Amino acid sequence: MEPAPGELLVADELIDLADERPETLFEVFESRGWGDGLPLVPPTLDRVQAMLAGGDPDVVIGTLPPRFGLATRRALAVNAVLAGAPPEVFPVLVTAIRALCHAEVNLQGVQSTTHPVAPLVIVHGEVVARAGFHAGCGAFGPGSRANATLGRAVRLALLHIGGAYPGRGDQSTQGQPSKYAYCVAENAPECPWPAYHHAVGVEAASAVTVACAENPHNFHDMESDRPERILLKAASTIASLGSNNACISQGEIFVALCPEHAATIASCGWSRRDVQLFLYDRARLSRDTFLAAFRQRRWAPWMQADAAGETLLPMTEHPDNYRIFVTGGAGKHSSVLPSWGVTKSVTLPLEA
Repeated sequence: MEPAPGELLVADELIDLADERPETLFEVFESRGWGDGLPLVPPTLDRVQAMLAGGDPDVVIGTLPPRFGLATRRALAVNAVLAGAPPEVFPVLVTAIRALCHAEVNLQGVQSTTHPVAPLVIVHGEVVARAGFHAGCGAFGPGSRANATLGRAVRLALLHIGGAYPGRGDQSTQGQPSKYAYCVAENAPECPWPAYHHAVGVEAASAVTVACAENPHNFHDMESDRPERILLKAASTIASLGSNNACISQGEIFVALCPEHAATIASCGWSRRDVQLFLYDRARLSRDTFLAAFRQRRWAPWMQADAAGETLLPMTEHPDNYRIFVTGGAGKHSSVLPSWGVTKSVTLPLEA
C-alpha cells in the first residue's frame, strides 16, 4: 500500500494528518501508544522513497516477535524516517534486522523477558566512515547521528513491527537506557588485531553484528603496562552474581576494549585469543558461591557435575563466548557487556 501525498504510512495503516509538523505526529503517536516517547520525523512519501532508494519495498526481511509483524523494506524505511536516520544507514538497518531474525538470537525471548536486555548493533568496516558512524571518544554515547538514529530505528522497528511495548509484549522489569538506542562502531584503525567481523569468519568489506546484552559496565586501569593487570579488572567486573551469566553458562560476554588498553595488551604479544583464554580462566567464582546464590542453573553438564565446594567455575562455559572488539577514543576505560544468557550474537556482511 503506497501513501498518497499528505498521508503517512505507519505500521499497517495510512494516517492523514492536517499538517506535517512534528508536534502533530507526536500527539497522534502518543494517543495511540506508539513510538518511544521522543519526537519523531513524519514519514512522508518522499522521505520513505528516499530511504528505499529504489529498492523493492515489499521484500520481507524477517518476522519480528512477539507480534510477529512482517519487517518489509517499506516498514523498515518508515521506522528509519521516524528515527531521523539518513538514507546512508538504511542498509545497516536492514542487515541488523536480518541478523536479529536468526534463530540463535532468540528474539522472541529477548523481546519478552523481564531482563533488561537490548539488541546492540556493532558496525564494522568501510561503512563506518562512509555512513558517518562514530567509533572514537564517547562511542557508546550521544553526538553521532548515524549511531543514534540507527539504534533508534532498530528499537522503533521492534516496537511498531514486533509489538514489544513496555508492559505489552516487553516485560522488562526496569528496562535500561539502551532500549532507546544501542549502536556502536568498531574502531578498526586502532585495533591491533584483525577486525572483529574477520575474526568471526565474515570476509566482507563491511559487516554488522547484533548482540543482545546489558548496558556497558565500565572498568578502568590507568597505570598498567601488562595485559594481566588490565584484564584482571575486566575479570573482576565480569565475575558478578548479579549477571545472568552466573546461572546461564552458554551466554556470551562482549568486552569492548579502548584503543589504549588494546595497544598495551597487544604490545606484549597477546592475541585476541589470549584475551579470551585469560578471561575464561580468571573470571570465576567458587562452586559454593554459585550454589548459595542459585537453586536453578542452566549450566553445561560438566559444570553441574559434583565437585569440591572450593572449585572455581567460569562465568561462561567456553572461551569462545568471550567476544572482543575495540571501540572508543583516548583514555584508559573499557567495558564489559554481560549477556542475557539465552541468546547468541550474529555477524552478517552488509547488505548491498
